[in-house]
Amino acid sequence: MPRRSILSAIERDSLLALPDAEDELIRRYSFSESDVSMIRQRRGDPNRLGLAMQLCLLRFPGQGLLADADVQESLLRRIGQQLRIDPTCWAQYAERDETRREHLLELRAYLGMESFGLAHYRRAVHATTELALQTDKGVVLAGSVIDALRHRHILLPPLDVIERICAEAITRANRRIYAALTDPLSAEHRQRLDALLRRQDGMKITTLVWLRMSPLKPNSRHMLEHLDRLKAWRALDLPTGLDRLGHQNRLLKIAREGRP
Repeated sequence: MPRRSILSAIERDSLLALPDAEDELIRRYSFSESDVSMIRQRRGDPNRLGLAMQLCLLRFPGQGLLADADVQESLLRRIGQQLRIDPTCWAQYAERDETRREHLLELRAYLGMESFGLAHYRRAVHATTELALQTDKGVVLAGSVIDALRHRHILLPPLDVIERICAEAITRANRRIYAALTDPLSAEHRQRLDALLRRQDGMKITTLVWLRMSPLKPNSRHMLEHLDRLKAWRALDLPTGLDRLGHQNRLLKIAREGRP
């Protein structure tokens, strides 16, 4: 069975999207004197433009240039303006796989960036699990993973890997939440809770559904029914403080998912 995606197509596109606004392009992709000096050491405008493009993409979003990547025209123009290079020469650089790989290695050393490996994966899962105890929204978790890797100067892995990190973190967080809620329960507590899933005598609904029914208009009969529900809840005699053993966002979602 294929793994369920925790990111929508729109969310996947947004996570590594390049900025469009001019002020964002200037803020993220303005070269320092050291950058320009290194770029100028390349032979020919295509190599200079290509190296500069890879430098920009490594800094943000944090990945090297893919062989079949579509390069944003606004970013090409921004680079061309700074280096006084015609951006139309980009096509000559994009065809050179070996040159692109050599430049990527050189820029990784220049920026002090590491390749993403198993140790980074495990550390990311551990850190993301702590956040997943508060929310299981995939785009929030994935954004946290990406921000942490950028901060530590680690090359971003493919989005499929980032999504797998988040999915594993959610699974681990769920186990911890369920354990926190169930460990304090005695065998008798569990029997009482199981009994809520059985149908009441003479009724087509379970006790749990009956307990969750809202009181109708106030009259003596409905008030007596409501008092019966309160007595049934009290009879469960669950340990106090269960509602404080997890983040409210997660507990509310678990309650919604378990709603009959």
